[in-house]
Amino acid sequence: MTIWGILLIYLCAINLIAFVLYGRDKHKAERHEWRIPENTLLLFSALGGGIGSGLAMKIFHHKTRHRKFQFLVPFFTGLWIIGLMYFTMHTKG
Repeated sequence: MTIWGILLIYLCAINLIAFVLYGRDKHKAERHEWRIPENTLLLFSALGGGIGSGLAMKIFHHKTRHRKFQFLVPFFTGLWIIGLMYFTMHTKG
């Protein structure tokens, strides 16, 4: 398997996990149960799950009023896009 295949699997997995975590946290919030720490949610965005996090924020209407989420989720997504563009330009094959 190529590095691109591994990267694609990783990004799909991390975005799916991020999406599920945001949805689970919203579910718990509505029921006043134990919550997933905000730093954990943001960590999954930073690890490449920004698209899943952003979609979950929109779909579940969760963490949309928190400034740090409004800024950091798109910021981490942009960093990953820039990193992938750089990697693409400097990788053969």
